[in-house]
Amino acid sequence: MSASQSNAPEGILCSKTHEWALEEDNVITIGLTDLIIEHLGDIVFVELPEVGSEFAKNEVFATIESVKAASEIYMPIGGKVVEVNEELINSPELMNEDVWEKGWLIKIESNTFQEDSLGLLEYEDYKEEAVL
Repeated sequence: MSASQSNAPEGILCSKTHEWALEEDNVITIGLTDLIIEHLGDIVFVELPEVGSEFAKNEVFATIESVKAASEIYMPIGGKVVEVNEELINSPELMNEDVWEKGWLIKIESNTFQEDSLGLLEYEDYKEEAVL
């Protein structure tokens, strides 16, 4: 399944820099949207932070490389990394296969989710406003 064929989970929030955040049970999963992955093409390398790292909203926390470009990834929500998607290190193409289930980047705990999420868009609004 290509990224464009996948359906965003309910409740997903997206940033204008193409990151998504989904809060479940006080843990926020963060990844990149299907639109930006489709735009970037095949992902060939992913560099993720270590568990325990803390980042503020809009701070760079990861980098990815595609066949087209290298890109910095920004935190849509500030918080502490509690899990990284280790599978992406050896299989970055998972981001192209399924950005929502297999291609997520990190999971964080955040004390600022309510405040930080105010500037994020619901997925349908993001799709309409996205500038690639």
